[in-house]
Amino acid sequence: MKKNSIDLNGKTVLVTGSPGFIGANLVMRLLKENEAGRVISYDCMNSYYDPKLKEYRLKLIEEAAASSRTEHVFVKGALEDGEKLDEVFNKYRPSVVVNLAAQAGVRYSIEHPEVYIESNIVGFFNVLEACRRYPVEHLVYASSSSVYGEDADIPFSTDSKCDRPVSLYAATKKSGELIAHSYAKLYDIPMTGLRFFTVYGPAGRPDMFYYSAAEKLKNGGKIRLFNYGNCKRDFTFVGDTVEGVMRMMRLPPERMRGEDGLPVPPHAVYNIGAGRPADLMVFIRVLHEELIRAGVIGAGDRLEDHIELVGMQPGDVPVTWADCSPLERDAGFTPRTDVRDGLRSFAEWFAEYER
Repeated sequence: MKKNSIDLNGKTVLVTGSPGFIGANLVMRLLKENEAGRVISYDCMNSYYDPKLKEYRLKLIEEAAASSRTEHVFVKGALEDGEKLDEVFNKYRPSVVVNLAAQAGVRYSIEHPEVYIESNIVGFFNVLEACRRYPVEHLVYASSSSVYGEDADIPFSTDSKCDRPVSLYAATKKSGELIAHSYAKLYDIPMTGLRFFTVYGPAGRPDMFYYSAAEKLKNGGKIRLFNYGNCKRDFTFVGDTVEGVMRMMRLPPERMRGEDGLPVPPHAVYNIGAGRPADLMVFIRVLHEELIRAGVIGAGDRLEDHIELVGMQPGDVPVTWADCSPLERDAGFTPRTDVRDGLRSFAEWFAEYER
């Protein structure tokens, strides 16, 4: 689909899910690079994981805002609160919206399904309704590699059918894509969905594998490797993910009319992944080495003493692997950070944060 180009400088940008992991890094990039305009952060600051980490990220955002020419406003609210969201859109009239807020986590969705329906379905519907009532130039929203389910070809292509999710989390993300497509068609709203692949890096989510593994290595605990360690993940460094988001924010699908005179849905979906799946055992070994280098654990610590091999868990898949050729084609970008450099950055941050 053809692309327009948006200059983000001077725009009002709404980022939901800030100060979440990706959201906080995105907001800081916008505050650093834009010479004018406004960034609105919207987040409910829930307790899915320790809120002090979100507070830490919010402090980093506030520090970035103090030296930025771009105004920053933080609004505390949940996506499920349609009236609150409507107030924000009505007051600030954002030109570009990046919806990163969602209930994340595959395992958590098995135990708390109702939370995913409220946040990922009802909440996203409220965002779409707000974009309809207060027209925006571009809505960018977070999807997930989880939508590929159990039978997608490797590497995962956005051309895949993706109709056999293996978790409720994945099902809600795929549902969001379908609802977005219908809104793009009905109301001619340019939208881009981004399927993220296992994002990692400094100040990440504590429920993610690499973070929880670092805590267990630090505390002498056991790391459970599912499928007896025979898994591969397309680990993507957060800086690369944010670069992909920034580039796609500037490239809304072009509004066009079909032969019937009705809108051709200005809706596109892209993968944002490293395109280089890492063997889980190799990944954890590199993490162990970098934690030793950063002084988190002693040089004599043996990784083998921390490993527990277990079977596959419900809702999981053995391999994730992104085909990022459309991202390269349309945005001129492919993530480049290798696992060693990314985990070194995380380990150095972790050593300082956990001190």
